[in-house]
This record gives sequence, C-alpha cells and structure tokens, in this order.
Amino acid sequence: MEPIETNIVAFELGLAVSLVCSLLLVATTRWHGRFTLDATAGVQKFHSVPTPRIGGLAIMLGLVFACVVSSPSQQQLLAPLLCAAAPAFLFGIAEDMTRRVSIGARLIATMASGVACWALTGVSITHTGIDLLDVALTWLPLSVLFTAFAVGGVANAVNIIDGFNGLASGTVVIGLVAVGMIALECGDAELAQTCFIICAVTAGFFLVNFPYGKLFLGDGGAYLLGFLLAWLSVTLVYRNPQVSSWAPLLACAYPTFETVFTIARRLWCRRHPGQPDSCHLHSLVKIAVASRYFRKFRAPVRNACVSPFSWLLAAVPAWFAVRFPQDSTTLVQGTLISFGLYLGCYWYMASAARARRRRAMRPQPARVSLADLESESASLQS
Repeated sequence: MEPIETNIVAFELGLAVSLVCSLLLVATTRWHGRFTLDATAGVQKFHSVPTPRIGGLAIMLGLVFACVVSSPSQQQLLAPLLCAAAPAFLFGIAEDMTRRVSIGARLIATMASGVACWALTGVSITHTGIDLLDVALTWLPLSVLFTAFAVGGVANAVNIIDGFNGLASGTVVIGLVAVGMIALECGDAELAQTCFIICAVTAGFFLVNFPYGKLFLGDGGAYLLGFLLAWLSVTLVYRNPQVSSWAPLLACAYPTFETVFTIARRLWCRRHPGQPDSCHLHSLVKIAVASRYFRKFRAPVRNACVSPFSWLLAAVPAWFAVRFPQDSTTLVQGTLISFGLYLGCYWYMASAARARRRRAMRPQPARVSLADLESESASLQS
C-alpha cells in the first residue's frame, strides 16, 4: 500500500489540467458559445450574463490525466470509476449542449453508470442496517438495482442543488473529504487518495467558478461529481465493513435532504416532481439573505454568497460521519438533527422571503424632494 505522497504528481497535474482547461473554455467562448452558453432567462436562472456551462469537461479531463500518472494500485480504483461514469457524464454534457435530453433519460444514464461500476468492480450495497432490507439485498440482482438507484439518486441530487457559483462543487468536496477522512481512519489509503485526487481536480474548476461564475458546472459536471461521490460512499462501506452505512449517507446528506424535501413539497402542492421552480433552499437564501445583506456587491459575488450558507448545512452531517463512523445509533441521531436543521432553515428562509416579497409588492409613497417641500412652504406663506 503506497503512501499518499507517491501520488502527489496526480494531485498537482489533475488540478493544473482542470484549471487550465477551465480557463481555456472561458477564453474560447466565442467559438463554442452557440452550443454551450447558459441563457439568463428561466425560473432557476440568477446570472445576468450568458455563461458557458461545460465545466464538467475540464473536471473529466483533469481526472483522466490524474489517473494516467497515478500509481498502479491507484489506477485500479480510479480507472474503472471513470469508465463507469461515462454514461452519466455524456448524457449530462449532451443536455448542456442541446437542452433536449429528458430528465428520465438522464436518470437512467446515471443508474446505468451504477450498474457499469458494479460490473467493473463487483461493488454493491449489501448492508444498510435495516434487517429486512439486508435480507433482500442478499439477492444479487436486487442489490445491484438498489445500488444503481441510490447512486443515480445522489447524482441527480447534486444536479438539483447546482444553482449558484460554487454550491454543488463545494458540497461535493465536503462530502469527499468526509469519505476520505473516514477511509484514512480505517487504513484504506487508496480510497482516501482517490477522494482527495477528485477534490484537487474539482478545485481547479472551482477557482474559475467561484465567486465570479465565469464557468458553470453544467449537468455533465454535476452528474459526474455526484456519481463519484455516491460510488465512493458505497465503496467505503463495501471495503470497510466496520463503517456504519449511515456514515456515507451523512456525507451525501445535504443534496439528499434537498431532493427528498423538494419531491415531497411538489407532490404536496400537486405539481410534477420534475417541474422546476424557485423554491429550493438556496433560492430562498438568495432572496432572504444575499439580496438583502449583500446588495451592494456585484451580482455574481452577491449570488455566490449563497454557497457558504449551504456548505455549512453540508458540513454539519459530514462532521457527524467523520466523528462517529462506526456508531450507527449516534449517526441516526445525527441524521435527524441535520434534517431538522435543514427544515428549520428552510422554514425561516421561506418566511423571510415571503415577507420580503410582500414588502416589494406594496405601493411605495411618492418621494418628495427638498425642492418640492420648499416650494410648498413658500406657497403656504404667501
């Protein structure tokens, strides 16, 4: 087992390739912009300048170069992962460039990536801590299907939270750091190195994306990072059975909470679960916090102020996962606490956003200038 230092070149090269490719994508927008620019009109659009949304391409290239120069044992873990990620990534990039790939097709693609990764690695979910479900998962086809559904769900969840500069990529990095730290504690250096290599490559894109939003992650990047986070979480428990299955769930908690609550909210309001709206937590934070307290900042920076708030919500459950990786009882309590924190923040932000909208809709009294007051005073005196 090689120490992390042997793969330092993979860290550096992956970050450099991702950063350079991201800068090149921004610099060459005039040549590919007709296919890659994200329009400013839409219920979930908050940027004011059309921006290329193919940042996932830079991340994938960075990962490929990092894999090539990494150690043989590291390649055995990272190469199958990247090959299996191809369906999710390609369908996402196709949506970024054509806007014609349905949500259902992208969900199936992410699940297909999960099946492909099982076929290449033999890894699947076999233990959840729920006795009845664990008995059912002893049947391999069900285990593979359950794994594919879970992985596809997390990948789509990351895409759902990708609403502001740095939000999705920063959240994924928090989750990967948590998984990597747990793996280190278990003595699984290869898995930890894989997590940290992906973090380094993501950082190259992040430097261009946050805070000014010169390049967006896009569906391709969101599905790629979401798939990688989900599969490494599955692999953590598979390779280290002493780790509770609740630990990786907490590493992916924030996007999972957002997705589950969004589906429930839309069904409660009798809307299709896949119908986009501007009622996500990050959208409400933008209205209630960023637009109020950071209104003096330029629009890209003001919008980016939403992300640190969301990172905090992702960091709380990740802390529970790292602190108590083998204690299922505490992790269940941590899940309930984290979800309660999410719901409390959502209620507060929704209330603040509604109040702000009501104030904006009230008729404002006419503004009276000093000259008008002086003129009225003179007329009264005469």
